[in-house]
Amino acid sequence: METVKKHFLNDLGVMLGRSMRHISRSMDTIVTVCITPIAMMLLFVYVFGGAIQTGTDNYVNYLLPGILLIAIASGISYTAFRLFTDVQRGIFERFHSMPISRSTLLWGHVLTSLVSNAISVVVIILVALIMGFRSSAGILDWLAVAGILMLFTLALTWVAAIAGLLAKSVDGASAFSYPIIFLPFISSAFVPTESMPSVVRAFAENQPVTSIVEAIRALLSNQPVGNDLWIALAWCVGILFVAYFFAMRVYKKRF
Repeated sequence: METVKKHFLNDLGVMLGRSMRHISRSMDTIVTVCITPIAMMLLFVYVFGGAIQTGTDNYVNYLLPGILLIAIASGISYTAFRLFTDVQRGIFERFHSMPISRSTLLWGHVLTSLVSNAISVVVIILVALIMGFRSSAGILDWLAVAGILMLFTLALTWVAAIAGLLAKSVDGASAFSYPIIFLPFISSAFVPTESMPSVVRAFAENQPVTSIVEAIRALLSNQPVGNDLWIALAWCVGILFVAYFFAMRVYKKRF
């Protein structure tokens, strides 16, 4: 059993290193995942921030959780793209002909998504600090925020895995991420839902991004989280399990 476990971990390390090298050599990935959300944060804080009423003195504090989710949603589209590329090039068939654990090929992409998005999140938080972001959260609050973001990333990454394995074209592999990136704009990420028309407000208050944003925002400001935390966790865990089940089913059926 120990030998099998060690073999799996060694194979997983190789697959993770391979995918991370692809990330480090792709400047467009870095620009899209980090620069675009940062530019959006600058735009909303310094151009639109004065006109948006959120009931807070520091708009960057209000905005940051939504920007982090947009960055993650942008980042996972590259997971689908890299999976699609590997499938089209026959990389999976080549590795399967070698004595390696089959599931490590898929897990390598998943963990790469987790690591690369974590780096993006840290960079964006550092920029937000320069822009005036301040948090009264304690260590446990920050750990809770990290846990929510990790679950959110894993959930979307497994959704991306399904798209990458089933897509027929490059555009199809990444197109699934567009609605996900758009969701924060119809939530409480940029403005309170109270300012929205009734139909839009009903959708905004009952979609996953709002509860995740509200939970992160409360944790960062050291405020009571209430039910938002459990709703956010339920959404993340639910999407994660469903997406994982279908991704593994597609992977085993295809390879």
